[in-house]
Amino acid sequence: MTTTAQRATTPLLDPRYRWSTIGMVGLVFLAAFESLAVTTAMPTVSDELDGRSLYAVAFSGTLAAGVVSMVAAGIWADRRGPGRPLVGVVGLFALGLLVAGLAPSMEVLVAGRLLQGLGAGGLVVCLYLLVSAVYDDADRPRILGAFAAAWVVPSMIGPALAGLTTETVGWRWVFLGVVVLCVPGLLAVLPAVRAAESTRLDDATPAGDPRRRLAWAGLAAVAVLALDLAGRADGVLAVVTAVAALAVVALAVRPLVPPGFLVGRRGLPAIIAVRGAGSAAFLGSEIYLPYLLQERYDASATVAGLTLTTAALGWASASQVQGRLGDRLGDRQALRIGSPLVAAGLLATLAVAALGLPGWLLPLTWAVAGVGMGLQTPRVGVLVLGESPDDERAANTSAMALGDSVGAAVAIAVGGLAFSAAGAAPELAPFVAALSVTSAIALLGVWLSRRTRA
Repeated sequence: MTTTAQRATTPLLDPRYRWSTIGMVGLVFLAAFESLAVTTAMPTVSDELDGRSLYAVAFSGTLAAGVVSMVAAGIWADRRGPGRPLVGVVGLFALGLLVAGLAPSMEVLVAGRLLQGLGAGGLVVCLYLLVSAVYDDADRPRILGAFAAAWVVPSMIGPALAGLTTETVGWRWVFLGVVVLCVPGLLAVLPAVRAAESTRLDDATPAGDPRRRLAWAGLAAVAVLALDLAGRADGVLAVVTAVAALAVVALAVRPLVPPGFLVGRRGLPAIIAVRGAGSAAFLGSEIYLPYLLQERYDASATVAGLTLTTAALGWASASQVQGRLGDRLGDRQALRIGSPLVAAGLLATLAVAALGLPGWLLPLTWAVAGVGMGLQTPRVGVLVLGESPDDERAANTSAMALGDSVGAAVAIAVGGLAFSAAGAAPELAPFVAALSVTSAIALLGVWLSRRTRA
């Protein structure tokens, strides 16, 4: 009887949770819409602003900036709760959208994307900590599944709408159109913010000196940007710069994550690493799919964007399935199923590009990867929250989000180097080179998914 009572759930729209659910899911919705929309529009942006050499930087730079924000938000939330940091990161996200939408050059647009990254990175940490503060243990898998479900509508309309907007009124409105929605999104989440104020961890022991953690995060971000820009050098200098930057990234990340993260140690380090590998493989591939379809298959921006829709729908649907299954699908079992699906989807996508197969196969292969991500991503969050002591939840949640961003940023940067190195080769070779990098990372995620039990 005690076990049954402990596992009793409360509807997410029950008066106790209603506005928290609406507000937090609304912010996830905005972040999802913008992510899908920018990925669709960026090939056109790059062409119009003559920014092909900065194409990968526009994505990896955003993620690198998010690393700093994740650590800063985690430190702030440790001391004051996640409410106030949430207000700050939403403001930075909106400012970044404004700068990018008004950018006269690719360099300014990248600066706007850096500001977006500062906002989006901290947003992930704050939302997960709000889940910990507001929702009971039994309700967390469903609210985290709802976060993924918040991608459903953006996935259905975001890429197509971004493509249509780009082809009609111009790509700038892909950024500017979202700015006005940030304020109501923040207002809706204020009840959750007030609830979180009662969960301040003033007596908790911070995970290391906050100033040192911020310094390491800043160094990691700079190293990722250096890795991205290594492709602009020639020959041996490019290789030396890339290797040195990777070494600095590893050195800087090590103090910010649980011991053993970088080598996939069994238990919590491997759990966080699974998510990092999945995000790296998925996001590192995703940015090239619209590019591949537009440049090699002569697809329109709207049609290319719809490829992203299939994966997002698969992601959201699988997230809902895992939420409904609850304890019938073990957390670690979800990782052991999801990771191979991500790898299978990426390897199939690589095969389409390498063999020059019809472009209509790409939405199908990409949907498989989306299903895998939808199964594993919410359960990683559940495992991290469940296996972290109360005074370490903020640090471990920050480490999980940091692993996402650093992993994806490094994958995009290394994939960009491979893309640039094969740029002089004919036909599909640059895309094959980039997708080979991300497919290898996906296979690493499969190995990590077998090491999640201590």
